[in-house]
Amino acid sequence: MSTKLREHPRYAHVAHVVVYLGGQVCHGRTTNVSRGGLCVSVDTAIELGIDVDLDISLVFDDEAESEPLRLPARTAWCTAVDLGFQLGLSFRPLAATDSRYLQMFLKFLENESRSASSDTSEDIFGAAIARGKS
Repeated sequence: MSTKLREHPRYAHVAHVVVYLGGQVCHGRTTNVSRGGLCVSVDTAIELGIDVDLDISLVFDDEAESEPLRLPARTAWCTAVDLGFQLGLSFRPLAATDSRYLQMFLKFLENESRSASSDTSEDIFGAAIARGKS
């Protein structure tokens, strides 16, 4: 059995996405994001291999959103799921500025991921220690 490692780490974080395809605008939420692209849940199927632009915005705990980051992408796959679709988008070559902004976006997600996992660890160990003292 061979195991293929992903080229870029994925971050399971909800972000708001707007996909622009000609005159069509499609709103969705990410399932995961990486340096290579993202998976987004949308209401409408989009043809494979189509070049699109997308805006991606961080969604915070209070449902506030960051300023959108506009990036060029291409549809890689589209699958019917429940009442909608999951859309795989791969980023097309990025301008240097867009690449830096994407790196900052992903760095935020990485830090959020680390923070969430350390909070969980502290809760688990704190609860275990509290039970041990009882």
